[in-house]
Amino acid sequence: MKRVLCILENGVEEIELVTPVDLLRRAGVEVVIATVSTAEVIGRSGIGLRADAKLVDLDLAEFDLLFLPGGPAVTELRKNAEVLKVIRSFDEAGKIIAAICAAPLLLEDAGLLNGRAFTAHFSTHQELPTSTNERVMIDGNLITSRGAGTALEFGLVLVEKLAGKTVSEEIANAIMA
Repeated sequence: MKRVLCILENGVEEIELVTPVDLLRRAGVEVVIATVSTAEVIGRSGIGLRADAKLVDLDLAEFDLLFLPGGPAVTELRKNAEVLKVIRSFDEAGKIIAAICAAPLLLEDAGLLNGRAFTAHFSTHQELPTSTNERVMIDGNLITSRGAGTALEFGLVLVEKLAGKTVSEEIANAIMA
């Protein structure tokens, strides 16, 4: 079974978290939602969310993909050296790293975007001037997406990468995407 590590913090954009996680779980992928602080966080729209684990308690080698949702939480995650180390370790292992909305700022901070094609939320363009206007962008092991409005498409791309095109199409049909 494929495994995904998802890192969140207070201020996470709920749509960007829940939509891809839901689609991945429908595909039979195990998603572990981890936090760097408390077990419960509050999303940007005030929705309470509960993590499955604390990041420090996990063995990163057990995961196939790192998923970074966006929202105001990214500001706090950027201050966390451990999160940047996790991102770099996934990249060094050649594992897929998926980031949506403002989360590509974490990829930049980890030194992964130089010479890479990526997309991000328009609010990041001052710091990420080379981002594209694509809804979802794949460049090697990096998958990026623009924001909450692209979360469904982004999630289906993640499903395709981990469970195959047929499974992704079946889920898209089942939910009438």
